[in-house]
Amino acid sequence: MKETAPKELWGGETKKAVENFPVSGEPIPISVARWLGRIKAAAARVNAELGLLDADKAERIASAGDRIAAGEFDDQFPIDVFQTGSGTSSNMNANEVIAALAGEGVHANDDVNMGQSSNDVFPSAVHLAALDGLVHDLLPALGRLAEALDAKEREFADLVKAGRTHLMDAVPVTLGQEFGGYAAQVRQGLSRVEVTLHRVGQIPLGGTAVGTGLNTHAEFAERVRTRLAAETGLTILPPADPFEAQAARDALVEVSGALKVVAVSLTKIANDLRLMASGPRAGLAEIVLPELQKGSSIMPGKVNPVIPEVVTQVSAQVIGNDTAITVGGMQGHFELNVFVPLLARNLLDSIKLLGSAARLFSEKCVEGIQANQETLQRYAELTLAAAAALNPYVGYDKGSEIVREALSSGRSLREVARDAGVPDDVLDKALDYRAMTRPHDR
Repeated sequence: MKETAPKELWGGETKKAVENFPVSGEPIPISVARWLGRIKAAAARVNAELGLLDADKAERIASAGDRIAAGEFDDQFPIDVFQTGSGTSSNMNANEVIAALAGEGVHANDDVNMGQSSNDVFPSAVHLAALDGLVHDLLPALGRLAEALDAKEREFADLVKAGRTHLMDAVPVTLGQEFGGYAAQVRQGLSRVEVTLHRVGQIPLGGTAVGTGLNTHAEFAERVRTRLAAETGLTILPPADPFEAQAARDALVEVSGALKVVAVSLTKIANDLRLMASGPRAGLAEIVLPELQKGSSIMPGKVNPVIPEVVTQVSAQVIGNDTAITVGGMQGHFELNVFVPLLARNLLDSIKLLGSAARLFSEKCVEGIQANQETLQRYAELTLAAAAALNPYVGYDKGSEIVREALSSGRSLREVARDAGVPDDVLDKALDYRAMTRPHDR
């Protein structure tokens, strides 16, 4: 049975920080607090292995850290996310809560924080919270979205429609080809994120105050990393250089940039889908999106593309977050970046938002899309850009004349081209709309 915790387990340093930073009312991301607990649990056990900390005391500290990592004490981390830029206040908060839980004789700094500094522990918690969210939330969500789009590519493989460039009629494509392009965008985005994981997993733990490792055992960081990796299955690595890892948060900027590209891709896909679904009578009406709810409080029967709208809003927020992260990444002054809480807030927000949006997009939109086959076929036959297929036979200038005449008269390309002297066998070959979508299969 879960114990009922006292209202406040924290101590004086946390209280000061709560009073000093009444900014947003938003605490640090809870995943960072939980990772602080996980790191400190591992640190206590390693310090005991190294003979630096009494075994009983270490296990009490570790047990308290485990409980924080499990989410039992989420309400014990009240400090505003806009706080001292090193995250010192939240690190002290974790130390005090763990010391209180561990009981008599445990000192928040001497014991819980042994071998550590806010300057290496807090960014390590941020990196690992981000890595955890990417591996276990965002990447699987993007993978499912790509699979849903792949399925639609196969389902719509033979449905010919008008292509569009500059929002104007272009030569025919298939609806499946469009969805295949969307699937590739998502997979490319997923790949862009994956290549950042190695650097996100490099943590500065062991550098203590400035990267030198003062007051920590030489084996401490490696042993803690090994323990954490074994417990979580994540790839947790030493820094490429301890001073780079302490002073710069470039890996977080890098992964945010990859998330921004994913947001750009999702915006393109969502906008295409809502344009293709526009109507049902006065729009393109090429596809039908799943009907999820009433679209208007005054217009009966109206249905809106609510999921694509959510996806584009999320994407806008992620792009905005990336701007803040970029600015935050610039604030590495000498041996320390002092915008780590802001980086944590915005990056973890982006990971969570994109993961949720990708899941909704696949489950509540893409998987239920239906094609309006009659409309697709009609548009394919109406596009005058199909005259491009006549170029090898009549030339560009003659083709332009045929298009202008078809447009002004309202007649079909075939009729006008026949009147212009193009033989029927050439027209049959050139104006095969399905073949136009796969010219190299002929």
